[in-house]
Amino acid sequence: MTRDAWKAFTVEIKDHVARVTLIGPGKGNAMGPDFWSELGPLFTELDADPEVRAVVLAGAGRNFSFGLDLPAMAPMMAPVLGDKAQAAPRTTFHGNIKDMQRGINAVADCRKPVVAAIQGWCIGGGVDLISAADIRYASADAKFSIREVKVAIVADMGSFARLPRIIGDGHLRELALTGKDVDAARAEKIGLVNDVYADADAVLEAAHATAAEIAANPPLVVQGIKDVLDHSRSAEVDDSLRYVAAWNAAFLPSEDIGEAMAAVFQKRDPEFKGR
Repeated sequence: MTRDAWKAFTVEIKDHVARVTLIGPGKGNAMGPDFWSELGPLFTELDADPEVRAVVLAGAGRNFSFGLDLPAMAPMMAPVLGDKAQAAPRTTFHGNIKDMQRGINAVADCRKPVVAAIQGWCIGGGVDLISAADIRYASADAKFSIREVKVAIVADMGSFARLPRIIGDGHLRELALTGKDVDAARAEKIGLVNDVYADADAVLEAAHATAAEIAANPPLVVQGIKDVLDHSRSAEVDDSLRYVAAWNAAFLPSEDIGEAMAAVFQKRDPEFKGR
């Protein structure tokens, strides 16, 4: 796919740095079907491009990403909602999860280091995405939330696999079990982001400056550093992703997730009953 044909992203390449910007089309750069179908091929293309030595990952507008676009992804979820989903729809759902995981994995596995520039909200799938980046910077107005628990979902795109080494087990459990919001200052304190900058322009400038520093180094050595750093955790991440994909296909379908979806469409608070 050519660089000007993406629906969920824009891509600009200058001085060996590729800037990938999330553009939706969902509100707040929410992650719908186009995002999930394009993410993997896009980063595979960047990985293979000899002109690219580093990547800046950003979000258009006031927010990085609202995360999974539940209304847009509802058709994928519908066949497994409730307690009557049989083997065929669960198997298809399992395959869909694995396909989506491959998109985030393509970011993590990209041999060109990825620097994320985060402003505004970074929710759910947005946190999965930045956890796959090598370096994360935030603007002062950034807010983060592993919010899947609020919509009766076990996060399955990589946060649980990658964040223990980034923020530690205790912080991850607090965020995952509560679904609470974390501001930029707290995110920096727990190590979720490397640094915090005044606003969206400043954080993007900082991300490009770091990407340029990386791009000025010997590219094969940079790729070798990434490979060595990733080696010790790759099997652990792969095992975690496989497990959560199987767990979700087997146990995620529930009345609670149906209630969560209905609450989103009806713009009300859900009432979970543990069924």
